[in-house]
Amino acid sequence: MQFQVPQFIEVEDKIFGPLTFKQFIYMGGGLGTAYILWRVLPLYLALPLILTFIGLAVALAFFQYNGRPFIIGLESAFYYFLRGKLYLWNNARKHAKAEAVRTVSPHSAQVYVPKLSDSKLHDLAWSLDIQERIAAGTIEDTERAPRDRLSGLVTAREARI
Repeated sequence: MQFQVPQFIEVEDKIFGPLTFKQFIYMGGGLGTAYILWRVLPLYLALPLILTFIGLAVALAFFQYNGRPFIIGLESAFYYFLRGKLYLWNNARKHAKAEAVRTVSPHSAQVYVPKLSDSKLHDLAWSLDIQERIAAGTIEDTERAPRDRLSGLVTAREARI
């Protein structure tokens, strides 16, 4: 069985001569606004407004920026100027984390568990693993074991000398 797969679906159909429906609406709206301005206002006031609205209609109908319609860029600019902007720099928080890591001593009763990543699932799995090791007492053994081995090596060297 063969099926026909539609191709070129991103190309809009030309309905009104060489114009798509959207292009026709944009051009019709621009020309209608220009006509109303020409009839209502004196020519010296209407001419700059007519040129502005005709230019906007042509840009909306035909202009594309980076392969995207002009209306999307216009919408993004509108929201950019309307919405508030909040810029944060977390330098103090990074220094606070570094200070907390430095201040924890290896002989303290509490085990410091640093935040490793922003992944909640990864952090949960890591903290569960650490909690099991704390409950079993293996963290303290692994912290003491290298020091005991090191002290044993030092005493063996002293015995040889």
